[in-house]
Amino acid sequence: MEEKKEMSFLGHIGELRGHLVRSIIAIIVAALIIGFNINWIMDHIFFGPTRNDFPTFKVVNHFSRLILGDDSIHLPKEFPVRVQRLYQQFNVMMAVSIFGGIVLAFPYIVWELWRFISPALHPNERKNSIFIINSVWILFMMGVLSGYFLILPFAVNFGVIFKISDIIIPLYDLSDYTTLFLQVVLGMGVVFLFPILIYFLTSIGILNPKFMKTYRRHAIVLIMVVAAIITPADVLSMIMAALPLLLLYEFSIIMCSYVYKKVQKREGNLPVVQK
Repeated sequence: MEEKKEMSFLGHIGELRGHLVRSIIAIIVAALIIGFNINWIMDHIFFGPTRNDFPTFKVVNHFSRLILGDDSIHLPKEFPVRVQRLYQQFNVMMAVSIFGGIVLAFPYIVWELWRFISPALHPNERKNSIFIINSVWILFMMGVLSGYFLILPFAVNFGVIFKISDIIIPLYDLSDYTTLFLQVVLGMGVVFLFPILIYFLTSIGILNPKFMKTYRRHAIVLIMVVAAIITPADVLSMIMAALPLLLLYEFSIIMCSYVYKKVQKREGNLPVVQK
């Protein structure tokens, strides 16, 4: 009996290893695709928020012209970037390729995770898990897009227009911009997974909607702290990051209420089944 359990445990470990290997291969393949197209990606995507023709700036300036009669955002025509270290460009290329590989392969990684846990689930749990698994990669992608289109452009705009003296000539460091890019975009992708955490904590009985409503003010303060960590020092970027997080919290309360009612209903039916 012990030998059977040990073999079963080792079998699960081997199966998990297979899913991890396939996920890593997917990241590598996606990273290679990014790497082979790195010139186009750097020019059009990576440095996109540094140009006036970026979609976010176009939308803001469009409404600015309607309301104020002039553009609100005027970025310089050039975004001078300096390289101080010999392998700095190579390191940035690797970082962008790996990050892009993770983003592109993320839906497949989540699917591999579901393939690993689905055999242990009951039919009803498996049906619900499909919704959760799809929600994971959808929320992550929404966070990445929010960071890229809503937060990063305003962070770049603030950094470019802020001056303490006209004598200072701006030369932006490549690694600093890369850190800002990954910090904002990847940070928002991770933070957008908050409703999934709320779902699991509610399912196992740790959270309930009353608790989340009672400590809403505390959550707002925590959200502002998280937004300040993800974004640079400017207030506008922090507010742009905090707004979707506040909406996510309110959505999480609604989801918590729904899941909590299902849990209470399930537990309430248990005594009837025993009779």
